[in-house]
Amino acid sequence: MVVNLVRSGRKQPQLFSASAGGTARHPSSVRRSRINGASRPVRLALFALLACTGAAAHALDGVAFEFGTGDGVKTARAALQWDWKSRWLQSANWHVGGYWDVALAYWKWNNGAPGLQEKLFDFGLTPVFRLQPNGLAGPYVEAGIGFHLLSHSSIGDNRLSTAFQFGSHVGVGYRFGARRSFEAGYRFQHISNAGIKDPNAGMNFHQVRAQYHF
Repeated sequence: MVVNLVRSGRKQPQLFSASAGGTARHPSSVRRSRINGASRPVRLALFALLACTGAAAHALDGVAFEFGTGDGVKTARAALQWDWKSRWLQSANWHVGGYWDVALAYWKWNNGAPGLQEKLFDFGLTPVFRLQPNGLAGPYVEAGIGFHLLSHSSIGDNRLSTAFQFGSHVGVGYRFGARRSFEAGYRFQHISNAGIKDPNAGMNFHQVRAQYHF
């Protein structure tokens, strides 16, 4: 077969590629090197997509928007929610429920200065527990702790040291409307790397929140 290929003048398939220095490389190694050389934003986007895959298999239950400020930084955040069907510690009027919160936030430092990072993006995945009325309408109290992945490890003069951060929050709010579709609330959020690497400045935010339930 090789002889026939040579005689016919047809090109044989190239199994290896050579660099200028003469080192042969298999095409699969070339592809791996290209993937490994992907930019940070691409890797962050792929990671976020994988994290959302499991939740996206279920029907979306809500969407929320938040605006906050703290430590010289303003934030804007959009989030999707998937409710848990379980109810715990249920009494005649109240129970503990919860939901998955998947969010993308934009941080902007208030005092721009040359040489300092002025903005970043924040992807977060958080399980949230909520004490709420059995009929869902009315006041609630909630708390959650999850993880965040930042596009940069510092903003302004706040050094967070790592892109991976833990995020915790406590919140209160009120759910209302004919179909219990609307919600307004407040959150206090703390983000830090939990001592993984120093310096670990951490960030505290006061946030107002509006949510629509489908």
